[in-house]
Amino acid sequence: MSTAPPNRLSRLPTYISRWLGYRPTPPAANPPYVIWLWSWIGAFCGISLIQAVFQQSHYFVERGVPSIVASYGASAVLIYGALDAPLAQPRGLFGGHILGSITGICITKLFHHLPTEARFEQLDWLAGSLSCATAIVVMQMTGTMHPPGGATALLAAVDPDVRALGWYFIPVVLLSSTLAISVALITNNIQRKYPVYWIQPPAPPAAPAAPAVAPPPALVHKPDSTSTAVNTPDNRSITNDKTTTPDSASISGTVSDHSPV
Repeated sequence: MSTAPPNRLSRLPTYISRWLGYRPTPPAANPPYVIWLWSWIGAFCGISLIQAVFQQSHYFVERGVPSIVASYGASAVLIYGALDAPLAQPRGLFGGHILGSITGICITKLFHHLPTEARFEQLDWLAGSLSCATAIVVMQMTGTMHPPGGATALLAAVDPDVRALGWYFIPVVLLSSTLAISVALITNNIQRKYPVYWIQPPAPPAAPAAPAVAPPPALVHKPDSTSTAVNTPDNRSITNDKTTTPDSASISGTVSDHSPV
């Protein structure tokens, strides 16, 4: 029976691999109040850190970067409150937001070829719908499904502040994802475990092989010994001889008649 390959994080020291989500054995289940506490702490710290970086840094303020991309509120629900869900894993967090931002920007740039800005504003609903729908399919094709990624694509088309960033929106999303997951790796690995996987989900354990069952023995018809004995040539001759043998009583009577008086 084949076994799953060892986790690559197991090669790292424990004081490093623990904060990357590796455990040699599955952790024990936590009571609900522990989950509620760390979900609150993680979401508070993650959202606060993102806003602090983009709101207090002159570099981002001078470029008109919003204090936070609204779709990261939904990401906080997943990576801090539903950390075991496949949609909350790092592959989806980074891939969903980045691909969503690229999709939204590309479609919005195409709509900017309309004759006037007023005409674009009349059709921004169409740009947003196409951006969100296309981002969903892109995430499905790349295995990076993350629901807030659809909102990121939508914001790139309908939010004027985000739309004004243009291609600069992509590094903003990348930095926001990095800050969010950095907090998640700390707060989610004190009494819980995150992530479940980084790139590929773990392979399910192989099912035990079923024991080989020997086929039933073939049924061989054995003829009846009595009928066989009767039907053999030798037995038929013996039977005929017995049939033609004179009666013993008649023989004895004949002998007595010829005996002298």
